[in-house]
Amino acid sequence: MKERNKAVAVAFAFAILSFATLSSVNSAAQKPDDRELLQARETVWRAWFAGDTNTLEELIPPETVVMSGGERQWKHQSEVLRTSTEFHAKGGKLIQLEFPRTEVQHFDHVAIVWSSYELEIDVDGKRSRDSGRVTEIFVWRDGHWTNPGWHTDTGK
Repeated sequence: MKERNKAVAVAFAFAILSFATLSSVNSAAQKPDDRELLQARETVWRAWFAGDTNTLEELIPPETVVMSGGERQWKHQSEVLRTSTEFHAKGGKLIQLEFPRTEVQHFDHVAIVWSSYELEIDVDGKRSRDSGRVTEIFVWRDGHWTNPGWHTDTGK
């Protein structure tokens, strides 16, 4: 009986150890390093406010679809580039940009980034603040993240 109890205890310990190891491997697989992805997101936002259409063209492909709260028309790459240029031409500047909450979902070469955002801009000496939510789609293409779509709203 002692031998049987010892064998059960050893099997139980092995099962727990195996489960703990498997759990840590699965946990690591579920939490990839998103630094490069989140840097690409930050670069897109800052490039738009800076009127940096060269960077935007690299990161926002022609098939991009953008939906913004309060705007009836959807935008594509050409409209994103145009509105960025217009904002910058009016003297618009980004003062502050923060993403207080972000969650990322990965699906092979696609990532969905869910965030809340807060920003402050200056246009011709008038500062204004905006905040809301954004859902962004990123695709790993040609060795870097591209941003072919997003939807913003001002809901809290």
